[in-house]
Amino acid sequence: MVDVTVRGAGAFGLSVAYACAARGARVRVVDPNGVGGGASGGIVGALAPHVPENWNPKKAFQFAALDMGEAFWRAVEEVGGVPSSYARTGRLQPIADDHALALAEARAETARALWEGRYVWEVVEATGAWTPLSPTGRLIHDTLTARMFPRHACAALAAAVRALGGSIVSDASDEGAVVWATGAAGLEALSAERGRMVGVAVKGQAALLDVDARDLPQIFADTVHIVPHANGTTAIGSTSERDFGAADTTDDQLDAVIVRARAAVPALADAPVLERWAGLRPRARTRAPMLGTWPGKPGHFIANGGFKIGFGIAPMVGQVMADLILDGRDTIPTEFRPEASF
Repeated sequence: MVDVTVRGAGAFGLSVAYACAARGARVRVVDPNGVGGGASGGIVGALAPHVPENWNPKKAFQFAALDMGEAFWRAVEEVGGVPSSYARTGRLQPIADDHALALAEARAETARALWEGRYVWEVVEATGAWTPLSPTGRLIHDTLTARMFPRHACAALAAAVRALGGSIVSDASDEGAVVWATGAAGLEALSAERGRMVGVAVKGQAALLDVDARDLPQIFADTVHIVPHANGTTAIGSTSERDFGAADTTDDQLDAVIVRARAAVPALADAPVLERWAGLRPRARTRAPMLGTWPGKPGHFIANGGFKIGFGIAPMVGQVMADLILDGRDTIPTEFRPEASF
């Protein structure tokens, strides 16, 4: 007998399964593509905050999730015995001109309050070999940003779910509460069912380079995320494509990303490309994650629309969905509920 069936073994589905299993629920995860078979099996893993200003429920939710990330992933690793590659390494961003410099310095002030004094957003000198080119010679440095290798994180969550007595299978019927964490395909199915756009698939392309900067900060420069991983590789990405052909092939758009990354960070100039990756990320119509009860379907729930911040908010997604499913306690922001996209 199963208390919770989770459909989808990506960042959201596995986090919900883990949170429910940790509270004693009997959990089964169902995914025909296996663990991390969709966008959650990617390579970038930039767990970065929104700009610390114009605070809203989405930014507050993301901050809470990023704040709890270190403890969450440590617990996942301890339960399942598999490393997630998580580390809070911070991030560097170049500052283009005097106007951007003034904005960065103002945001340093707001970050002190909004980030509750636990993390820093500051302006620093651009020095050292692992530094993006910056026209002002200054960089934004924040200490809230973290990194992980998505595939490793999915494997760590899956191991923890199994260690807690849960199962992960390719096919099974629904039992108990049913959580639909089916990613881009799920959003497209919802759109077809409701006859309107509920969410879309957005293609992303990324690359893995042979550069060992494992203990150094992430870099965000010229719209490219550059993420050093624990295994001695560095990921760069990604594109955001609404119109695309094949979902899992890379093309000259990724070539352009690689060129921009190498131009922005001289340390990447001669780095060989180890892997090229492409996949479809789920973006809800409102651009916010879609979390909560499925309107008109008692006993069914939706956890979808992670888009670019899925792993970053996954710890909070698991927590609030477990609260709702197991305890009937709804703490999900109104903007995130499926009704907002339906």
